[in-house]
Amino acid sequence: MTVEEGVQKAQALGLDLVEVAPLASPPVCKIMDFKNYLYNLKKKEKKQKKSAKKTETKTVRLSIGIEQHDMETKARQARGFLEGRDLVKVVLIFHGREITHQDLGLEKLKKFFTLLEDIAIMESAPARQGYQMTMMLTPK
Repeated sequence: MTVEEGVQKAQALGLDLVEVAPLASPPVCKIMDFKNYLYNLKKKEKKQKKSAKKTETKTVRLSIGIEQHDMETKARQARGFLEGRDLVKVVLIFHGREITHQDLGLEKLKKFFTLLEDIAIMESAPARQGYQMTMMLTPK
């Protein structure tokens, strides 16, 4: 049908004539309520934004003197963060002269990672920054 016929038919129904595929030969048009269509599009976009969760970075702090049970408790806490699809930054803090024993700190961080190997990937390996050593874990 011609464009004029389509416009007349749409006006008779109280709707709009909307061009759906302008590159098609001949161009394809549709009779619809355009304001309602735009409203539904905005509503759908808002719903998608609401359902998309933004990942946060959670921090777990350790020290060289941490014992096995305390480390397991911290690992359980980190596991909860990882299951919630958050990133986990593990920070091991050196106090005073402990900074001379970086090998012990590295060992503690590796032990901590072995507790979470099944659910986490080590995004960044342990690295020293001043009086602390950090590593980043991401969920699998």
